[in-house]
Amino acid sequence: MGEDITLTAKDGFRLGAYRAGPQGSAKGGVVVIQEIFGVNHHIRAVCDRLAGEGYRALAPAVFDRIQPNFQSGYSEDEVAKAMTLIPKLDWEKMMLDVNAAIDELKKGGPVAIMGFCLGGTVSFVASSMPNGLKAAVCYYGGMIAKNADKKPLSPVQMHFGEKDGHIPLSDVNAIKQKRPEAEIYVYGEAGHGFHCDERASFEPKSAKIAWERSIAFLKKVFGK
Repeated sequence: MGEDITLTAKDGFRLGAYRAGPQGSAKGGVVVIQEIFGVNHHIRAVCDRLAGEGYRALAPAVFDRIQPNFQSGYSEDEVAKAMTLIPKLDWEKMMLDVNAAIDELKKGGPVAIMGFCLGGTVSFVASSMPNGLKAAVCYYGGMIAKNADKKPLSPVQMHFGEKDGHIPLSDVNAIKQKRPEAEIYVYGEAGHGFHCDERASFEPKSAKIAWERSIAFLKKVFGK
């Protein structure tokens, strides 16, 4: 359904991305931001799924500056390797890459952003920047609490698992207090990564409800 393309950030850096779109006219565009596992099979599947819902989807490879074409699975060793890349991230440059994806999709109409884990935080941060985003959907962003003083410039929806060993409920409550305008949902049976059906932490009931809420949110934002 999709294709690999190349984006160019404002500083001239070229990065990879995966793009998928609907067969007919699009309802809008959605930038999809990866977990720490790269633009892997799961993230591409999310793009394809969004395309099936009628959206143009684009996932920039935001690790390309530190390890080009990085993709990972979810074994213990793979998770450990992916974690070593986090301290190497330059957030300012990563946001340039995210904005390159936003700008690319904006050529065809209004754009929202959706991210998972690392991408959940990136999506929240992006929502506070003057980039024209219409909305942000943030799944279990572990660093949102540290960035919660940033004021979103567009509607934001967040999804967290009550059993998430990486994001304590105290963080979620702090976000609720600082960002009362955001839609925030907590799923009682879910842990970290509950949306990904390729991970041991996949929780199908919570994932289904969260996805339905995400699509309803996008429909409301785009007006179709």
